[in-house]
Amino acid sequence: MVATKTFFAVTIADTGEVFRCRADETLLSGMERLGKRGIPVGCRGGGCGVCKVQLEAGECSKRVMSRDHVSAEEEANGIVLACRVKPLSDIRLRVLGKMKIKVCA
Repeated sequence: MVATKTFFAVTIADTGEVFRCRADETLLSGMERLGKRGIPVGCRGGGCGVCKVQLEAGECSKRVMSRDHVSAEEEANGIVLACRVKPLSDIRLRVLGKMKIKVCA
């Protein structure tokens, strides 16, 4: 039996910060543990778009995202909503949109 990794390291390319994210939680949930005030978490269901990030490295499982916030072309280029993806490996991401102000300040 092969053991699966429980936690993955997620690096925020903009700041160099690293946080741990469980395989069974979204990137947004893991990011909240950074303890930064005011990280916008919005609806947590993919409908508001405030948690947009670009995956630069690593693999995630994805759930459906609103095309109002992430186009098919963006998704093909690694842009996702952090509330709709869970890590399958260590991740490197870049913060986009409204969340960038709070995460990168």
